[in-house]
Formats: sequence, structure tokens, C-alpha cells
Amino acid sequence: MSTSTVPSARLTTLDVVRGLTVAAMILVNNNGDSAHTWPFFEHAPWNGFTLADFVFPSFLFMVGISIEFSLRSRLAKGAAKAALVLPILRRSALIFACGLMISGFPFYNLHTLRIYGVLQRIALCFLASGLLALYTRTRTIVVTTAALLLGFWILLRFVPVPGLGMPVRDLPMLDPYANIVSWTDRAIFPVTRLYHHGVYDPCGLLGTFPSIASTLLGVLAGKWLLTASTQLRKLQGIAAASIACIAAGLLWSPWFPINKRIWTSSYVLFAGGLALALFAICYWLLDLHRKQKPPVWTWPALAFGTNALAVYIFSELLASGVDVIHIHAGGHTSSLRRLLFLPIQHAVPNPYLASLLYGVSFVGVCFVPMAVLYHRRIFIKV
Repeated sequence: MSTSTVPSARLTTLDVVRGLTVAAMILVNNNGDSAHTWPFFEHAPWNGFTLADFVFPSFLFMVGISIEFSLRSRLAKGAAKAALVLPILRRSALIFACGLMISGFPFYNLHTLRIYGVLQRIALCFLASGLLALYTRTRTIVVTTAALLLGFWILLRFVPVPGLGMPVRDLPMLDPYANIVSWTDRAIFPVTRLYHHGVYDPCGLLGTFPSIASTLLGVLAGKWLLTASTQLRKLQGIAAASIACIAAGLLWSPWFPINKRIWTSSYVLFAGGLALALFAICYWLLDLHRKQKPPVWTWPALAFGTNALAVYIFSELLASGVDVIHIHAGGHTSSLRRLLFLPIQHAVPNPYLASLLYGVSFVGVCFVPMAVLYHRRIFIKV
């Protein structure tokens, strides 16, 4: 991990959208009361789509754009491709290690340590997409993305689940327990290492492959943004790609349902289309007629977006800390998180609004150190 006092040149839109995405990710993960969370702030139980399901693929999409911008910048400065492989490997390993640190914090029980996780998946997607962006042409990336999406559908539709049968013929297409993705996770790790009660893990092994496709959509968007086309033409291209991806995801969904839990191909296209739409809107507002400085209202998003991985790691460690710290008061022992939530719960009669206010407050706490770093122009690079 290192710090820099000067960020690399980049689109304002990139940092703003990434900042909005990571702030939403923290909010979704830290509601005050899981029993009283508005449905759109919860992930769909299985098939379906909510606002919460949009966050992770949107972040991977931004990772893809960042990869292309970073590689293009370094190559333009004369760096050899071979010299960029080691930094990609090193950064992937560091992100993966940070994910393991979060998974085990604070007790690090090696018998139950979860190997899968959000940062672990980001690391693998960064590694695969970075090497592809470095060594292959645009056409190859398009073909690879299509192959990942089509191949994942073939895997789930036509490969028998050992001991359970053939999808569609013997069992539902996407049964939570009886699908090849969940079966593979259970075959690799004991149930104590899986996120969802030993049934499956939303960041499991096979689901990483369509997640790479989500990142490659960002790489392709980055390539388009770095062409010699006019800004208006770039905006039109992003908007058209958004409509095409959303339509493709919805058209595919009757046969291959939109499902964030195992990251189905229709989900990649639909969520990727929405990420493109959000990017297009921000690009229109911020970069189409670029000014000398970003608007004042973007400052909070920029503070998050320029230190996105740092604030996510901080938020996860903080959330684990307030959960494991227990305080004895009034004859009862409660977690620090519960004690922090009680004043909000008592002040706000609506339990759903109280839960949301806790989440917003948590995001605010995470914002404070990032605001200090941004004000001092310090950018932590993992």
C-alpha cells in the first residue's frame, strides 16, 4: 500500500461515479436493523434485481475503465508491456490479501476464515481484465466477454449437477442449492467457509467468470472514451451501449434469470447497462463541457472516489469493530453497534427510516477521514 500526493489524470466522471458507488456499497452493508430495511436497500433473495444489486457490478465497471486509462497512460509514457505485468500481479495480490484481512477481522479463526469475498473477487477481476487489456486487442476483449457470458449460461443450463441431476429436466434452472455454481463452492470449501449457511457463496469461484465480463465492459468503455471521437460522439456511444445492454439483459432473463447471487449473464448485461447509463449522465453533466474545476457538489463523491478501496476497507473494519465490541450497561450486554443505533431508534418512530439514518450516519463517519485525505491531496493506492 502506498500514498500519492498527486492523482493520475482522469475523467471527473470516473471518480464521481466510483465515489457514489462505494458510498452506496457502504450504505447497503450497514443498515441499523436488518429486520427493518427497505427492500431496495437489500439484495434480491434470489432471482430479481434491486438497487443494492446494482452497486457491485457498477464498481467493477469502474475498475475496468480505470484499468484501460491507467495502462494507456503508462504505455504512452514509454513503459514496456512486460514491465506492467508485475504491478498488475502485485496489486491483485494486495487487494486479495486485504479481502482476507477483512474476512477474518478481528479474530482470524483459520478454521472458518472465508476465502471468498468482495475484495477477493475484485482482485481476480482486476488481474484477468488487466492482463487482457494489456495484451489483447479490442476485438479479442469483445469475443472474450461474449464467450464468458455464453459459456456461463451453457454451464448452468447443460452441465449436470453431480448427484442432483440435469437443470430444467430434473431440477429448476436456478435452484439455490441444486446448481453447478453452488455445488462447486460446497465441493471446494467446508460449509463453515461459505457466506450463505453452507448453501452457496455470492462471491464464489465460478461466478467470478461472468464478473470478469462486468469488468471487461468497463475496459471496452474505457477504450471508447480514449478514442479520437468528439465528446458528444463518445456520450452517444455510451448511451447507445447502455440501451443495448439493458435490452439484451431483459430479453435473456426469461431463459436465464437476472440473479446477482450467482452473477448470471443476464445480470451482467442488465447491471452493466445501468452502469453505462449512470456514467453517461455524469459524463454529460461533468465532462461534456469540462470546466477548470469540478462543481462543488461533486466534492463528497470525489473524496470517496479517489480513495475508493481505502474507504471500503475502513468501512468493513469499522463495521466489524462495532459489532464485536460489547459493552455492559444497565444489567445488559450489548454490541457497540446496537448501543449506537438505540438513540436513533428512540428518536425516529419509523423503524425503516431509523435503520436508514443509521446507515447514512455510518457513511458520514467513513467520509470524515476521506475528506481529510482529499483535502490534503493524499491518495492511498493499494
